[in-house]
Amino acid sequence: MQTELSRKLGVEHAVFGFTPFPAVAAAISRAGGFGVLGAVRYTAPDDLKRDLDWIEAHVGGHPYGLDVVMPAKKVEGVSEADVEAMIPEGHRRFVRDTLAKHGVPELAEGEASGWRITGWMEQVARTQLDVAFDYPIRLVAGALGSPPADVVARAHDREVLVAALAGSARHARKHREAGIDIVVAQGYEAGGHTGEIASMVLTPEVVEAVDPLPVLAAGGIGSGRQVAAALTLGAQGVWLGSIWLTTTEADLHSPALTRKLLAAGSADTVRSRALTGKPARQLRTEWTDAWDDPAGPGTLPMPLQGLLVAEAVSRIQKYEVEPLLGTPVGQIVGRMTSERSVQAVFDDLTRGFEQAVDRINRIAGRSGQS
Repeated sequence: MQTELSRKLGVEHAVFGFTPFPAVAAAISRAGGFGVLGAVRYTAPDDLKRDLDWIEAHVGGHPYGLDVVMPAKKVEGVSEADVEAMIPEGHRRFVRDTLAKHGVPELAEGEASGWRITGWMEQVARTQLDVAFDYPIRLVAGALGSPPADVVARAHDREVLVAALAGSARHARKHREAGIDIVVAQGYEAGGHTGEIASMVLTPEVVEAVDPLPVLAAGGIGSGRQVAAALTLGAQGVWLGSIWLTTTEADLHSPALTRKLLAAGSADTVRSRALTGKPARQLRTEWTDAWDDPAGPGTLPMPLQGLLVAEAVSRIQKYEVEPLLGTPVGQIVGRMTSERSVQAVFDDLTRGFEQAVDRINRIAGRSGQS
């Protein structure tokens, strides 16, 4: 599964794997893909340094990258405390009442929330890059648009490629104008923040919009046949995220959540603002239903919603309250029916890809060619 882009980066397969888990990122690169570590949860520079050290020791010399979140709109001089003060009391009461309805225990006295939205703030992302640029990363990806011009220039000075996710051809053109090297066309089916255009439509639109820049297809991809389809649509690779959540290397810290993912079908996700304030595809739960209920107070804009629910999400996860327990995941969750190693996922992808290419060759009357 090689393309011009994969050859440029020195990887065997044009499969880019986004994950919050260092062990998964390293395993993806070792398997011949390109592992991309999500940095949003690293609010302490030393924590990111520790995990990048670990990846360096376990990636076997293969290339890897980092995904950061730098919002398109920057607000100067506003602290986390300032943002917290903007949250209405009615919304705080709604969170308390929802948790109480499901009997969710409090965190222990003095125990901090394990999940915070501070990783969405630009100054945090810049600190992450200060750490990351001391390592031989080959790619920086922006999950919420093009990074600022000085960040793009800084990456290019270090011969680091810059990628950005796009949910429309219009967004993709803005990335091209910003000097981005790779555009990730993320379709409606994808987990996490995503737009409203499906991958089958979006991928060729973005390919045409930014030609000759390379495009990665994302959203709803989890088989070799789908990888072949993406390359047929003009992409130079695929960007996979959800499929790694149920790998044996993933560290979800929640047997209950793993069970829910393995049992879920492709119709068991929903695009909801419940987690961050922006539409993000995730498992549908009683938590998302509560926030999407017209009788409720409705969600707040980013980053208010994330700050509002941070402690609640930590409590739900810690105590594995199954009716409320969820995670960002795409519609491909319906294919995630067993725990497998990252290598086993790659074996399945390459086998399915070869079969799809052989089938197309037979249809085209080119039996035996590839």
